[in-house]
Amino acid sequence: MTQSAPHPLSPQDCLVALMIAVSASDEDIRTVELMKIQTAVNNLPVFASYDIDRMNTMAQTVFDLFEQVDGLDALFGLIRENLPERLFETAYALSCDVAAADGTLQESELRILEEIRYELNLDRLHAAAIERGARARHIT
Repeated sequence: MTQSAPHPLSPQDCLVALMIAVSASDEDIRTVELMKIQTAVNNLPVFASYDIDRMNTMAQTVFDLFEQVDGLDALFGLIRENLPERLFETAYALSCDVAAADGTLQESELRILEEIRYELNLDRLHAAAIERGARARHIT
């Protein structure tokens, strides 16, 4: 199998892309959201072997996709192709943490979280528990 296989994204790339997409969903990427993404990548075991330089590549990929008409659908296509199911709840938890990082949830952030829940086919009860945990971690 060659390196140019149809899987350009690692599972970690997918997680980073989703976090960036949540942050960019309201067209205002806040410092606190970027810090949340950076902290996750620097500290969580799932990112232990992740090349931190890939973050800029993933950010640019998300920004490029968001400029296209069906960009969000294209992003979710990449996520479905490259993110293993065992990381679906992790992806949603990280997305919720980024959305909650600034202490408020914008309508656009709520919409993209709903879309992520749908695309990852997360059980509603599990999603609610993840959301509750994010709320508890980010309360002031």
